[in-house]
Amino acid sequence: MPTSTAIALIDGNNFYASCEAVLEPALLGRPLVVLSNNDGCIVSRSAEARRLGVAMGQPYFQVQRQLERLGVVVRSSNYALYADMSQRLMATLERWVEELEIYSIDEAFGLLPRPPGSDLTAWGLELRRAVQRELGLPVAVGLAPTKVLAKLANRLAKGQPAHGHVFDLGACSDPSAWLQQVAIEDVWGIGRRLARWCRLRGVAHALALRDMPSGELRQKCGVVGLRLQQELRGHRCLPLTLVPAPKQETCVSRSFSQPVRTAAELRQAVATYTVRAAEKLRRQRQRAGALSVFVRSNPFNGTSFYSNSATLTLALPSQDTAVLLAAALPLAEALFRPQHPLQKAGVLLLQLQGEELLQHHLLQPMPPEQQQRRAALMAAVDRLNRRYGRGTVQWAACGLQPPWAMRRDRLSRAATTRLEAIPRVLAQ
Repeated sequence: MPTSTAIALIDGNNFYASCEAVLEPALLGRPLVVLSNNDGCIVSRSAEARRLGVAMGQPYFQVQRQLERLGVVVRSSNYALYADMSQRLMATLERWVEELEIYSIDEAFGLLPRPPGSDLTAWGLELRRAVQRELGLPVAVGLAPTKVLAKLANRLAKGQPAHGHVFDLGACSDPSAWLQQVAIEDVWGIGRRLARWCRLRGVAHALALRDMPSGELRQKCGVVGLRLQQELRGHRCLPLTLVPAPKQETCVSRSFSQPVRTAAELRQAVATYTVRAAEKLRRQRQRAGALSVFVRSNPFNGTSFYSNSATLTLALPSQDTAVLLAAALPLAEALFRPQHPLQKAGVLLLQLQGEELLQHHLLQPMPPEQQQRRAALMAAVDRLNRRYGRGTVQWAACGLQPPWAMRRDRLSRAATTRLEAIPRVLAQ
């Protein structure tokens, strides 16, 4: 029997909070929130916390007493845990689909066959059970002919508990009634300004966007708007991206747990972010042709606001941590102002290019032997840090236990990536 194909969007439910509950089963069924960097704002909530009215994005210091009164468990962001669980999730999903596009840390599009007239809800339910059984993570599955419709189907799956967190929009003979339930602001690809433009023209939901005159939409949004509309009509215009496009820039930045008031502390912070950015660059198999450092003070502390940046073009594109540090640290010195305590700093690597080609510079010789030795050294450092934990081999410029480091007072264990964090069971 001939088959067509369907697009599935698999999305982890409350992903950060769900990962925390995997390591600590006692949290299952309890209200739980996860905080952002420096324990600042709420960035993830369990379903139980949602039902208590805990809002996303609220500053923790404003709702701390309320959370304690409601018995809500609070955790700091454990990025090592979430990244590892994401990799395990994507590896599991690869076994269930023909092709997989990893869209974000907790979302992926999959391509699978659909026999004519079939309903893939049973397939989605079995996939949910497999992920729950193997990883302990709850997921929602939306199925449809196109990526935009799969996004809408995923939203409907989460909003319709009777469907078991699986919804096959492609099995509906007429999806119009379902599209009418999705507000224009919730359509994938519709930003705030475009949603307002649509509302002013009476386009309040996905169905109205699908049926509005194409010429008017093209005049406003061009071919991007037309693709979105065609996707809503069931015509596939957005293929799966199986190989991510090379990055154009790489950034590492953090807010400080306390204001940075000395040049030495700023140098340590910039060095730490540069080391991290260089690791990312090598993992991406790229070199940077330029480097930028930026700093800013707190705009709400009542003093004059300070924000500045400096950029340096490298004579020879590099992914060598030592080369990037030599470029970044003088920029940090130049940006420091003692009268402006700093709240945040960051390093931005620019003019990225693949590592397979290197245009040499006449005045900056790099013999092949030296290039190979440096590449081997960086590979050895990365290998040791991956095996034994980040910071096992560290650069002295980063300092030891700096006071400005990110605050994570409620950090859980990283039992999936650290040997010493594996739970111990005592049998009697």
